[in-house]
Amino acid sequence: MVHAQRTEKRNVVHFPAPAGAPIGQQAPATYNVHQESLPPHDPQNEWAPFANRLEWDIAKWAKLRGPTSTAFTELLQIEGIQERLGLSFKSSKDVNKIIDGCLPAVPEFTSEEIEVDGETYEVFLRDALQCIKMLYGNPEFLAHMTFAPERHYADEDLTIPLYHQMYTGRWWWKVQKTLEALNPGATVVPVIISTDKTQITQFRNHSAYPVYLTIGNIAKEIRRQPSKHAQVLVGYLPTTRLLHIKDAVARTGALANLFHACMRRIFGMLKDHSRDGTPMASGDGVVRRCHPIFATFIGDYPEQALVACVKYGLCPKCEVDHDDLGVFEESAPRDLASTLRALRTVDRGPEVFFQECAEARIKPVDRPFWGDLSFSNVFVAITPDILHQMYQGMVKHTVGWLQKAFGEAEMDERCKRLPRNHGARLFSSGISHLSRVSGQEHKDMCRILMALVVDLELPDKSSPARVVRAVRALLDFLYLAQYPSHSSNTLAYLEEALQRFHDNKHVFEELGIRGHFIIPKLHGLSHYVESIKLFGTTDNYNTEATERLHIDYAKDAYRSTNHKDAFPQMTRWLIRREQIWQHERYISWRRAEAAHEQEGDTRERIHVPRFPSVKSVSFTQLGAAYGAVDFETALAQYIVHVRNPGLSDRQAFNVAEGLKLPFRTVATYHKIKLSIPDAQDDEGLPDVRDAVHVRPAHFDSRGRHVAGRFDTVLVDTGEGQDTRVLGYRVAQVRTVFSLPSKARAAAFPANYTGPQHLAYVEWFTPFSAAAEPDHLMYKVARAYRTGARRRAFAVIPVDDIRRSLHLFPVFGKLAPRHWTSANVLELCEKFYVSSFLDRHTYITVY
Repeated sequence: MVHAQRTEKRNVVHFPAPAGAPIGQQAPATYNVHQESLPPHDPQNEWAPFANRLEWDIAKWAKLRGPTSTAFTELLQIEGIQERLGLSFKSSKDVNKIIDGCLPAVPEFTSEEIEVDGETYEVFLRDALQCIKMLYGNPEFLAHMTFAPERHYADEDLTIPLYHQMYTGRWWWKVQKTLEALNPGATVVPVIISTDKTQITQFRNHSAYPVYLTIGNIAKEIRRQPSKHAQVLVGYLPTTRLLHIKDAVARTGALANLFHACMRRIFGMLKDHSRDGTPMASGDGVVRRCHPIFATFIGDYPEQALVACVKYGLCPKCEVDHDDLGVFEESAPRDLASTLRALRTVDRGPEVFFQECAEARIKPVDRPFWGDLSFSNVFVAITPDILHQMYQGMVKHTVGWLQKAFGEAEMDERCKRLPRNHGARLFSSGISHLSRVSGQEHKDMCRILMALVVDLELPDKSSPARVVRAVRALLDFLYLAQYPSHSSNTLAYLEEALQRFHDNKHVFEELGIRGHFIIPKLHGLSHYVESIKLFGTTDNYNTEATERLHIDYAKDAYRSTNHKDAFPQMTRWLIRREQIWQHERYISWRRAEAAHEQEGDTRERIHVPRFPSVKSVSFTQLGAAYGAVDFETALAQYIVHVRNPGLSDRQAFNVAEGLKLPFRTVATYHKIKLSIPDAQDDEGLPDVRDAVHVRPAHFDSRGRHVAGRFDTVLVDTGEGQDTRVLGYRVAQVRTVFSLPSKARAAAFPANYTGPQHLAYVEWFTPFSAAAEPDHLMYKVARAYRTGARRRAFAVIPVDDIRRSLHLFPVFGKLAPRHWTSANVLELCEKFYVSSFLDRHTYITVY
């Protein structure tokens, strides 16, 4: 199966002017506004309103690094501290006065009471429009912002569309077209909302219900980094469970009404601005007529159902019947117009209202927050959720099914015997005993899941082929769904993978493991392709980012309080942090030290430590401790090839037999790091960070024996491409070494400028023409020298190593119990090459 899509030079079609154009006004640049907002101060003082850099650094540390106010005050009150440091503040309260009174303001939180069903509830919120303007006007985002939609294509004929950033999706283009017909010159500001209730204490069951906001104009690689602060908290919703309402149906309805009443109070002000637009200045002071429009909602399934006013167990996006959730068929999308008509019958009495809502297949909610927002469609706005639909949903289900199909014990035994590799977690006790499995743990399981089921036997001795095909199809869908750039071709592969899963899923029913597949999260996968076409790739709206925000905006915020009447303290703490972040960026700008991104990556592709791990290792020690038993022969052959590049391998071997090396030791390195460009070569994508461990057995600091580790790698034999395995070969690295300067001068010609660092490797057999059927992985085996039971070996330049590679042992029906994670690479002869270590491996090894 071909599923890679390397991003070539894009052909871009811009939306016609004047979309996204300035409106003629010019406002002061944001940093100039910030400077003018500071109180009068010495122009030479770059740290104002603090007296000097020391005061600023201490204040910033106090607010960003987490000590409590009491602890910070106690530190300052240690005798002599304040005087010796020459600080103008003596307590945390003094620092707060400087921040509150002197640093430019950010949108404040207010506390309001919301009345629902005769009861009042407190909600903490801030002006959503001001928060949008704060994000839109942040100078740090200016180089990463887009003001008009574009269409990208992979070919010159414009027949293969590409989707990546939000502005490449169809939704933005469609909304822009509608706005241009009404009032030309609009700038769409896609508003992205996410909500998720979370526990803020490990004990005593305290929780918070934060609401986050960001805008689609900011590039996704910026939005997904918490350190960039491209997402802001706009409210804390009430966390009451309304237990005083005894009837469960009435309680559910009241909770929905409370949620939408609070959200309506936060976002209701966008109604007029989304339709008519409002002037906004970007970080450089350029003013545009901006239309903040609710575009996407990020949340797990319960939150999606709550936002869309859909009954639990139904799809929040389409009209599929509950009994058809397990069928891979298209269903009519939910109709917003008919839904709004039903909801607007609320004034005609409860009986009519409930009847109309029932016919529209929605919950009877009084005025959903999205009902009056122009150009918004909540059913379209619900987006895929990789974390909960896939990792905590289908992957979790599938692992459970597999354990029932093959038995927990044997799968655990295989876990214990997988070789170590960088990026692959070793479940040393298996996976069956894990409790409260996190999304990260499910992600780690996906990297090894195929190894746990390939070649296993079902209890009834029937063929496991369909089980294996179902697992492979689900993993294909998972990895494809997370591509940071999609084309119409890769979206077709995504749909094909889902179809393969549906074609094979019934094997779990036949095995008596499942009675049905009426699973909302499974049905949700059918909407991935359409959402990617509308809003760009799934990393534009990933709930993992929301989960990470909880640490800063909920858990840490709560820990900063005295735990009494916490939310006012939490909001004040967050406001001060935002002021510190904003002022920190201003100081960097003023000192001309802003951390602008450099063009290109200046890091080396392969980083070998400056100093060797062991300065001098004899050839004998290399054989005994590192397993490099033919090191001298391999190095001699390499030297002969350098001296005589025209010789064949056989001729070089004959010459090498008579070559006496004028040295007997080399310096060795036990770890090298690799920086691998993303396989899609997309702009803004970080390099894959990889490492190769080459360390002999040793004793740790506590005297415990640690087994040796010699990783397997993918080696470029001179013809390797960016995708596929053609031109590559698998090898195990036995040692990475360099020659002493005198030895190097003696071994190579005087004008030799070849690689400084070399590696002794043992080869595996070349890749076959095609992967194995069913599981679609390549099988390799230990390669041996012709006519001998000695492993095939070679010395190669370290630069030929493309990346580390994880091998799955061919266990057979039962994993041999004398194999361990430490010795399996030595005892096992045949392996499957994993495609699942990361996206780069998935795209390359297929």
